[in-house]
Amino acid sequence: MSELTSPRRHGNLGRTLLWVAILLSLLLLGFVTALTVRHNPYYSDRNANGISKFRFLEECKEGLHRSPELDQLRGVLQQGGQLQQGQNLHAELAPAPRDLVNSIQTIPGGGWALTAPANISVQGQTAVLGQLGAQCAYDKAQGRTVAQLQLPGGQ
Repeated sequence: MSELTSPRRHGNLGRTLLWVAILLSLLLLGFVTALTVRHNPYYSDRNANGISKFRFLEECKEGLHRSPELDQLRGVLQQGGQLQQGQNLHAELAPAPRDLVNSIQTIPGGGWALTAPANISVQGQTAVLGQLGAQCAYDKAQGRTVAQLQLPGGQ
């Protein structure tokens, strides 16, 4: 008789322990996944508010990049000689992602609102020129996000 078919080998015990280890690993993975999903900061009720918090933040960031106030500010800075012709401004929400998510408020009737500072810089450069207040709102009834910057002097 060969060693592989020897009646003295305990292959069944090893196989059983392997299946127990696999089962325990799957149970642990399921528990960790459930715990993570429950504490997801981006979790939101899409049915009640129209879109998720994550999508709202993305639309807010995109709206700030296309903000007419940013174009007005660029024109003022170019007239004052502080910005060269052809340079564009870039607006980015200043707070850390966790703080942004915690700052999002629910609008009665469905939707989201966010008020936060935005860093203004020349596109392609890391130096921040300054900060302006930024406001974003998603209205569930209209189905769109509106983003605007608050220019100095109430313009």
